[in-house]
Amino acid sequence: MMKIKRFVFNPFQENTYLVESPQGNCLIVDPGAYDREEKEALLGELRGKEPEAVLLTHGHPDHLAAAGLLQREFGVKVFMHPDDADVPSHIAGPLAAHLDLEFETTPLSDGQVLQLLGLECKVIHTPGHSPGGVCYWFESENVLFTGDTLFRGTIGRTDLYKGEYDDLIRSVMDKIMGLPGCTDVLPGHAGATTIAEERTENPFLQPFNEPEEDLG
Repeated sequence: MMKIKRFVFNPFQENTYLVESPQGNCLIVDPGAYDREEKEALLGELRGKEPEAVLLTHGHPDHLAAAGLLQREFGVKVFMHPDDADVPSHIAGPLAAHLDLEFETTPLSDGQVLQLLGLECKVIHTPGHSPGGVCYWFESENVLFTGDTLFRGTIGRTDLYKGEYDDLIRSVMDKIMGLPGCTDVLPGHAGATTIAEERTENPFLQPFNEPEEDLG
């Protein structure tokens, strides 16, 4: 059974997840450590461990500020959907001085299955918050990393570069809400939730929130 540790990094209070297997190998989801202190803290947690990969849920800078550092330190692949290739350079904001965009990405596709930590991880393309947003589903562990696609009681914002509300609602309703209700949802900001809780409590996922073309 995998062990998950959450870090909260950078001014946007982004969730970075360190995911470990019982054998000591690990992966990092959305490494948002952006200043020297945060990067040292993240590297300190990785001492003695064997990182297998960096998984990026999307290309916003608060979720990938330390991706280049981790690739140089450990030679790991950095997975990201190609539709977000130009997103980091368009949304730098207050993190611009701390960003390291010198890393190579391994492209993802919808439905792709990654073999990580001895487990299967399914890639679910969920555009809307950004065009290349993805969720990572470890079905055997009942865990879904949603980035900024889905949060407890809300969904990701769609007013940033190439965001699209209808796409996001469609992504969540068609691709995420059908997962088992017991699935733990680990988002890119704030606290965890479950699929069952969001089906019943999330006001953005009620029937009146449908893509425009689906309205009568």
